[in-house]
Amino acid sequence: MTTKARTTSAPVLGLRALNRATLARQLLLRRASLSAEAAVAHLVGLQAQNVKPPYYALAARLDGFTPDDLSAPMADRRVARLVTLRSTLHTHTADDCLTLRPLVQAARDRELGAFRKGLVGVDLDRLAVLARELVEAEPRTMGQLREALLAEWPDADPQALSVAARCRLPLVQVTPRGLWGRSGQVTLTTPEHWLGRPAMPAPAPDDTVLRYLAAFGPASVKDMQTWAGLTRLRDAFERLRPRLVTFRAPDGTELFDLPDAPRPDPETPAPPRFLPEFDNLLLSHADRTRLVPPAYKGRTWAKNTAYRVLLVDGFVAGLWRLDDDALVVEPFGPLTGARRDEVVAEGERMLAALHPGSAYAVRFGTVRG
Repeated sequence: MTTKARTTSAPVLGLRALNRATLARQLLLRRASLSAEAAVAHLVGLQAQNVKPPYYALAARLDGFTPDDLSAPMADRRVARLVTLRSTLHTHTADDCLTLRPLVQAARDRELGAFRKGLVGVDLDRLAVLARELVEAEPRTMGQLREALLAEWPDADPQALSVAARCRLPLVQVTPRGLWGRSGQVTLTTPEHWLGRPAMPAPAPDDTVLRYLAAFGPASVKDMQTWAGLTRLRDAFERLRPRLVTFRAPDGTELFDLPDAPRPDPETPAPPRFLPEFDNLLLSHADRTRLVPPAYKGRTWAKNTAYRVLLVDGFVAGLWRLDDDALVVEPFGPLTGARRDEVVAEGERMLAALHPGSAYAVRFGTVRG
């Protein structure tokens, strides 16, 4: 049977069915009784461009979560922060720190290509060796690393040297950076040095496809490529096809899934959830209509800034922020009294988990146009 024939014969999953399936994989239909470390592993990492988002992400997903549940394994070096998927900073388990970065190394090499003009005369293999020696001698800031590399290649572009070090060499941010309630500048070393373990072979793309579907499926090839920042994953999906089931999205796109993965009834209740900026839920599909109504497309971003997002009935329904004395909820459209009560209750639960003893009130702000 041809791919086209298989696709047209596969059952269609509507937007609500896709929504509920994705929320179930993301632990957002009901909070899970998992450790933070286990949740980070299941979700294949948490977007962590800022310090606090991983904590808010887990507070929305885990029963009884407190900030120490993530800070403790991070301080114990069982969880760490480094650049992986989509060339962005993620919080990963130690195992994933040592394997996922090799998997996406080709994308880092492509990123480096844009800076070649500033690296004329720079031996990139030697740069990687020297950078490793420097950060393993002692963790260094990127500024300190850049200065040391400039001493070796004074005619190179300083920014290009920084990018080369970050692209050629995996670098983790050492604690106290990343710990809840602690401050600290970004200081870097290698995963092997920080975690006390040698580098591990990159996992087969097939293995990562299965993990992606478990956390984000049902999904298309383009969906996973968007999540990973990789290309040419079609072959891995085709190798796995006999082990997977297929569906069609409302627009006809072929979707793959694990046979036994949860696909709840589309009418399953979905409680409100407060998600942080850059939550991977909203960044891991080429087609985001399963989560973002078309009328609200583009309203969770402004230039390069992402806002914190409110889910109501499983879909993006507004934004939120913490002011000095209040959790301010800004819905995109009117909410019924019952929905408002649910949002307030969820907001109070989030505040109790992450800001116990605070004087924050929950109030509704001006609806954004």
